[in-house]
Amino acid sequence: MKLTPKATIQIQKPIEEIFDGIVNPEKITRYFLSETSGWLEDGKELIWKFPEFPDYECIVNQVAIEQNRSISFVWDKETTVKISLEEQPDKSVIVRVEEKEKDINEANLKWLIENTEGWANFLACLKAYLEYGINLRKGAFEFMKKTTT
Repeated sequence: MKLTPKATIQIQKPIEEIFDGIVNPEKITRYFLSETSGWLEDGKELIWKFPEFPDYECIVNQVAIEQNRSISFVWDKETTVKISLEEQPDKSVIVRVEEKEKDINEANLKWLIENTEGWANFLACLKAYLEYGINLRKGAFEFMKKTTT
């Protein structure tokens, strides 16, 4: 048995808008990242920064794009992420995120929980931003920032 983080949501927007909301740096920084070094494009290597972790940088590489269908990349040096878009008959889109599996052990159980939670948050933020123009992350993780007292 292997551990595989997965998250899924349905978004009521055209597939092209959803795809652009993920790959476009101007959009992904409005609901998920604080900074990105560029577009998610084939073969690119990017640096992602998160608003609640100002001292942390995530390297994203080995990006592979299938226009309006899927986005995959490697992050944290060994984890492959695949985001799939599946248009429905009513033109809504099911968005799935799945990470490459890992063996079962205590460290990987923690990884599974944290990454599943993180991708569920990403999808909720994507939906809120695209459907309602809301940034769910704004102020949501202030408690995680380091404080100096």
